[in-house]
Amino acid sequence: MLKRLIDNWVYGGFLAGLLLLLTPVIAHSWAPSLLATFLCLPIYMLHQYEEHDNDRFRIFVNQAIGKGREGLSPLAVFVINVPGVWGLIGLSVSLATMVNVGLGLIAVYLIVVNAIAHIVHAAIFRRYNPGLGTAIGLFLPLEATV
Repeated sequence: MLKRLIDNWVYGGFLAGLLLLLTPVIAHSWAPSLLATFLCLPIYMLHQYEEHDNDRFRIFVNQAIGKGREGLSPLAVFVINVPGVWGLIGLSVSLATMVNVGLGLIAVYLIVVNAIAHIVHAAIFRRYNPGLGTAIGLFLPLEATV
């Protein structure tokens, strides 16, 4: 069962990304800063779908950086993205709600760094990399609101 979760986590993320449809119901009374922090999670999940569907990012990294060797395993991708990204953004939303709204910047900075990495890589190598489209189309507009 754990292997199936490791191999298919990205599709759960895509479905969870659809939480965006419920945002007006859930967050209608939230401060804009808290709303922007909350939106980091479902938007990041949609980004991960573009990036990792059909194992695109792992294959891309292993070919481009690993020169065909497996430097990035399915388990590493799972750990980086599920507890790493989802957990960190969830923690950031919780801290922004319960401690100080400024702690929501943890999620914001994570998205900024990821977008910059995708864009810089594309500029240097003059080619698409998995996740570039949503880094530009979803991350940059969200960051413009913060």
